[in-house]
Amino acid sequence: MKSGENYNSRRTFIKKIAALSIIAGVPSLLVSCKDKLIEIALKLTGTNHILGHRLWLKNFPKPTKEIKIPYLIVGGGISGLSAARQFKKIGIEDFLVLELENKLGGNSANGKNQYSKFPLAAHYLPLPNVRDKELLNFLEESKIIVDYKDNLPVFDETQLCFDPNERLFIRNSWQTDLIPRYGNSKEVDNQMDFFLQKMTEFREKKGNDKKYFFDIPKSFCSSDESLNSLDEITMKKWLLDNNFTAEEILEYVDYCCKDDFGLGIEFVSAWAGIHYFAARKHENNKYDDTVLTWPEGNGRLVKKLKSAVENKVLKNHLVYDIQLNSDGVKVLVFNAKSNESITILAEKVILATPQYITKYLVSERKNTANNFHYAPWFTASITLTDIPDNGSFPLSWDNVIYKAKGLGYVYNQHQNLEQIIDKKVITYYYSFSSSDIKKDRKELLKKPIEHWKELVLSDLKIAHPDIDQYISAIEIHRIGHGMISPVPNFLKSKSLKEASKSIENKIFFAHSDLAGISIFEEAFHQGINVVNKIVDGTTLDS
Repeated sequence: MKSGENYNSRRTFIKKIAALSIIAGVPSLLVSCKDKLIEIALKLTGTNHILGHRLWLKNFPKPTKEIKIPYLIVGGGISGLSAARQFKKIGIEDFLVLELENKLGGNSANGKNQYSKFPLAAHYLPLPNVRDKELLNFLEESKIIVDYKDNLPVFDETQLCFDPNERLFIRNSWQTDLIPRYGNSKEVDNQMDFFLQKMTEFREKKGNDKKYFFDIPKSFCSSDESLNSLDEITMKKWLLDNNFTAEEILEYVDYCCKDDFGLGIEFVSAWAGIHYFAARKHENNKYDDTVLTWPEGNGRLVKKLKSAVENKVLKNHLVYDIQLNSDGVKVLVFNAKSNESITILAEKVILATPQYITKYLVSERKNTANNFHYAPWFTASITLTDIPDNGSFPLSWDNVIYKAKGLGYVYNQHQNLEQIIDKKVITYYYSFSSSDIKKDRKELLKKPIEHWKELVLSDLKIAHPDIDQYISAIEIHRIGHGMISPVPNFLKSKSLKEASKSIENKIFFAHSDLAGISIFEEAFHQGINVVNKIVDGTTLDS
């Protein structure tokens, strides 16, 4: 990793003019950059881990009131919101949603400032496979799909990523696309072509049941066991075993795995790594593998799903105990705003919560949940007057720096049709990919904001040496358990199957981590399937 060398050898902060001060809860750091006075306003946000950690102690006040409801959904992320939408679709209105945070959406939530909305995590949706009728219906409801032609969806052009959509900073200049293609040796290009050919073969491969080996949602995948061995090894081992040894390939696939799983090729299974490339079928050639994206990222999809929970959601509410009884389920809930507890009596409960939360609510899931691994993340939303470039390739939606510590940044106003933009807002992504993610998580939550600011700047300066002169604000958003990471022997494991099973037909489970892959489509289908299971004992994926 060479970002440290670049940081030390290029323009750096010369001198701190003022110590850190706190103004309205937001620290500001004054620095001098080449005799130019710069003030960067720093803000630290994140998931409510402090309230969540009270689950360990369960030191809550006794309940003072009681609510009765037929259906209770715990968790207002995509799975919970999708479950609420499915209830409404089949005519059930008697449900309530509880959410720990002060906003809905989970990893698809967004923030905003005076210049732009911006994603706090998930920031795009690839075009869905044509067989995924449920997702297509939702996108049609949301006016993202505007028509069908030759049985293929037609998308609203303003919600498809505009050109230029991707660029990579490598060998001291920008190139189009994220696959290293310029300045390679012939051997590297040959290996890259062969790798892409292998992924195409996996994309088209089907089992004896005539289902694709790799599909989305994962429940669509073939049950053929002939590829199960891929879950037993890491993606890196598979690459090396198949003679993919070029640094450029290893770096590219490592980036892709971190992007979807949080962990890189040394840690995720080969089945998961190949799934990244082979599960999306790209049937609609008209769109040339583009994606759907918005300034707020997948917050746009959250907004569409939220219509199902209008006046049916309680935010800042933490479930801390669940008890089965003869009539259904007794749920104890802490209201963080009023500092009081309530009792909710429900006939059926959907826990749309990740397993690191579920294990504190349902004792039967504690041992199972310990086999789930979650990569910590942070994002940095940065406000700038400009993004200094060397002019070799224009600013794109997705901007990745080769061999950087982070995963690059997205330009949040890329979809903006206005010609004049006062200030630009970008969001930088960082996943902690290591053999000790527990240590990384503690570091993320304990280290001060200045530490993460310096890491972000050192990474960005590889491609933009003078970028600190243009920054006016940085918001660091920490996510301690960012996404489920499918390590070897997990996706085909007994633990994954056991975690999905309902308890006495009263407590049901739905979350993207129960698919083992943290993407929007999996969370969306989890919500639909759990409601169908409650109502008539079936799932649309079966």
